Amino acid sequence: MKIERIEAIPYSIPYTHPLKFASGEVHDAEHVLLRIHTDDGLVGIADTPPRPYTYGETQASIVAVVRDLFAPQLTGLDPLDREKAQRVMGRTVHNDTAKGAVDIALWDLIGKSLGVPVHKLLGGYADGMRVSHMLGFRPAHELLEEAQRFREQYGVTTFKLKTGRRPLGLDVEAVRVLREGLGDDVEIYLDANRGWTANEAMEVLRRTEGMGLTALEEPCDASEALSRRRLVQHSTIPIVGDESVPTPGDVSRELLSGGCNAICIKTARSGFTKAGEILGLCTGLGVDVTMGNQIDTQIGSLATVTFGAAHEASQRRAGELSNFLDMSDDLLAEPLEIRDGVIRVREVPGVGAEIDEGKLARYRQDS
Repeated sequence: MKIERIEAIPYSIPYTHPLKFASGEVHDAEHVLLRIHTDDGLVGIADTPPRPYTYGETQASIVAVVRDLFAPQLTGLDPLDREKAQRVMGRTVHNDTAKGAVDIALWDLIGKSLGVPVHKLLGGYADGMRVSHMLGFRPAHELLEEAQRFREQYGVTTFKLKTGRRPLGLDVEAVRVLREGLGDDVEIYLDANRGWTANEAMEVLRRTEGMGLTALEEPCDASEALSRRRLVQHSTIPIVGDESVPTPGDVSRELLSGGCNAICIKTARSGFTKAGEILGLCTGLGVDVTMGNQIDTQIGSLATVTFGAAHEASQRRAGELSNFLDMSDDLLAEPLEIRDGVIRVREVPGVGAEIDEGKLARYRQDS
């Protein structure tokens, strides 16, 4: 089995409403569908989310790096030779989500060629993941209404609140309203997307003490080394690295320097191979991980479930898996379902992401 050609297809699907957070705002899912074709007719599939305000990648840059650099160098390679593929892509710096998509598509091919679900190849620990739902920038009463709806309709009992606003009282009030409205049995944690300074984050933690928060993700820019280290040392809840830790090397640096004491893994930027390396670092050091969401489509969310459910350590916490519900449509032929607060893996060879060709034709932007 050899790689015959690689497609990088730009497409755009509108969100049902603008998604706002401290580091950016999106109105459409302008993603790239990656398909790796082999000489025996198999196709590996992955989805790539451009996030220029986080990683510097755009839809055009992803298409260009796959088409002009990765495809010529990977054509002819056996998909089973994943380390060779990593070496080839490693010659190009950054471009993490493009590399991650290639890796996921290779794993998809490997699973299909062996007739085995990829979650089994990765570890096979569980058959699904509990879902955490992300709450964006909205008035506190609207956030509560959304959380109550997701609990009642989907059985979700874990919520990630996007924060990082000023004045700080906006987010403190949102936490208070959610906790009072949802009760003590619901998990709530925060993600500031680098929107505060470390000292502002310390003040928010002081003002929300006793409200049962379980973590604070990326409270400030990692370049605030001394103040962020002080925040980590004095916080009673885990400080989670996300944008600051896209690679295993970044994870090592932040953990060893005291810049965070928990890690968010996102398969969209690491693929399965690098995600496994990150998870190994964290389990070896006794550091908790969360499975994050890059405002993923159903294809991307399925990849997260596939990796997260495969390992005990990544399956402990609810994964951020529901952002696809903010999209007006999707390319996945068989939609994902959240039942009793859980998304199940797919017991089929590969990852299980089959594309609706009619929808792809409707939303693609290169034809």
